[in-house]
Amino acid sequence: MSSITNTSSFHNPKYAECIEACNHCANSCDYCGTLCLRDVNYTLLECVELCFYCADVCRSASKHMSRDSNRAKEFCDYCAKVCEDCSEECDEHDMDHCKQCAKVCRECSKICKEMVAKQRK
Repeated sequence: MSSITNTSSFHNPKYAECIEACNHCANSCDYCGTLCLRDVNYTLLECVELCFYCADVCRSASKHMSRDSNRAKEFCDYCAKVCEDCSEECDEHDMDHCKQCAKVCRECSKICKEMVAKQRK
């Protein structure tokens, strides 16, 4: 089990860990993007954009899993890729919130990949 805190015990049990990871990642990305917006440094614009996009993709993947959609695997595969991109971007910055966001994105990507691999079997 990952270090992501379980915020709800009512999830589709088939995808519970991945739903939690995606929701946690979405919230982390929203927070990081918001803090980066408050910094007047224009070098953070790509970070802001990617964080908000990653949050949207994570929420979409979470919704597909919650609904047991036949497209959940495809959304999670894409989510893993976006989370990797976001983690790489956030790692380029020295702020603590960017480093934390990068860590959460990496973990979400890993969990999404694991879920996709399980569904392929």
